[in-house]
Amino acid sequence: MLKKIMFLFCLTLFICLQSQSSAAEPAFDNIKSGILIDADSGMVIYDQNSSEKLPPASMTKIATLLLIMEEVNSGSLKWDDKVTTSSTAAGMGGSQIYLKEGETMTVRELIKAISIASANDASVALAEHIAGTEEAFVSKMNQKAEELGLKNTHFKNVTGLPDEGHVSSAMDMARLAMELLTHEEITEFTGTYDDYLRQDENPFWLVNTNKLIRSYPGADGLKTGFTNEAKYCLTATAKRGDMRLISVVFGAPSSKERNQVSSDILNYGFKNYVTKTFNQKGEVLAEAAINKGSAEKIHAELKNSLKIIEKKNEKAQYTRKLTVYKKLDAPINKGQEVGYVSLHKNGKEISKELLISSKHIKKADWTDLFRRSWKRVLYAE
Repeated sequence: MLKKIMFLFCLTLFICLQSQSSAAEPAFDNIKSGILIDADSGMVIYDQNSSEKLPPASMTKIATLLLIMEEVNSGSLKWDDKVTTSSTAAGMGGSQIYLKEGETMTVRELIKAISIASANDASVALAEHIAGTEEAFVSKMNQKAEELGLKNTHFKNVTGLPDEGHVSSAMDMARLAMELLTHEEITEFTGTYDDYLRQDENPFWLVNTNKLIRSYPGADGLKTGFTNEAKYCLTATAKRGDMRLISVVFGAPSSKERNQVSSDILNYGFKNYVTKTFNQKGEVLAEAAINKGSAEKIHAELKNSLKIIEKKNEKAQYTRKLTVYKKLDAPINKGQEVGYVSLHKNGKEISKELLISSKHIKKADWTDLFRRSWKRVLYAE
C-alpha cells in the first residue's frame, strides 16, 4: 500500500514538474534578440530584446520580397515578365546566381532565386526593373516600413549587405514576415528546398539557405541572414493544423545554434498554445449603407479570418465589436475597406480585422435615383 501511495505521489509530482517546465518561457544567452508571434493575429508569445536595433543581413529580403509580391498581386508585374540584368546587378557580391550583364530571366525565376538562394544579384535586378534604381526601390521599402509602423527599421539597400544605418529589429522583422505571408504564393518559393535555373543551358542548382524547411515539421520559410557584423539570423515560419507561427532570431554565433534556437522557440509556441477561430475569411458580418450607389447596401465581409491563439486550457471571455463606416460614397470597389471588427479579451482589444465590400457597386444613374425616390414616396407611411 505504501509503495502504491509513493508511486502515485511521484507520478503526480512528475506531471506537475513537466507541466510547469512546458509552460516556462524560453530564454537564450546565445542570441542578441528574438521573438515569436502568431502569424494571423500578431499576438506576441515570446520576446527577448525584440525592439533592439540590429543589422538584419539578408532577412532584409523579406521587405524586398514583400514589395515585389505587391507588384505581382496588383498586376503591375507579371510572373512571366522578362527582366534584363544591369551591370550593377551583375556586379553584386555575396550570395548570387551569377547573373551576367544583359542576361534575362522571368520574374518567377528571380523570385525563386531570392527566396531559395538569397541571391543579391536577383534582388537588385528586380528592384531596378520595378523602380528604375535600387535607391528608388529602397525608398519604397522605407515607406512601407513607415506605413506598417516599424519604428526600429531603416533600409539602405535591398540585399542586407553591410551598410551603416541599415537596421531592423526582431519585432519589425516579424511584422514584415506577417505581411509577406498574406501573399500565399510566397511559401511555394520559400518552402522549396532545392530547384534549378537555366535548365536548358547550364543548370544552376539552388539550395535553400533555410535548413529548417527540411528538419522542422511544418516549416516552409522564410529567410536566413548572415554577415560578420550581424552573425547568424533567421526569420522562420511553420504551420501545424490551423496555427501558423513566426519566429525571429538575431545574432546567433553559428548556423547550428541559430536553427536550434529557432526550433526551440517554435516548439514552445506549438506546445503551449492553440488557435481559436471566431469567424472565417469571407464571412458576411454586417451590411454597409452606400450613398448614391446602384445598390443602397453592400455586404461587409471579413478580409481575413478572425482568429487568435491562447494558452491551452485558458479560460477567457471574448466579445466582438463591429464598426461599419457611415460615409461610403459610390462607386465602391470589390474588396474595398468598409469597416472592421475588433476582438476583445476580458475587456481589452487584442485583435482587429478589416471588413471589405463583397462586390463592386457602381454610381447610381438618374433612373436609379428617380426609381428610388418614387419608391420612398409610395411606401411612406
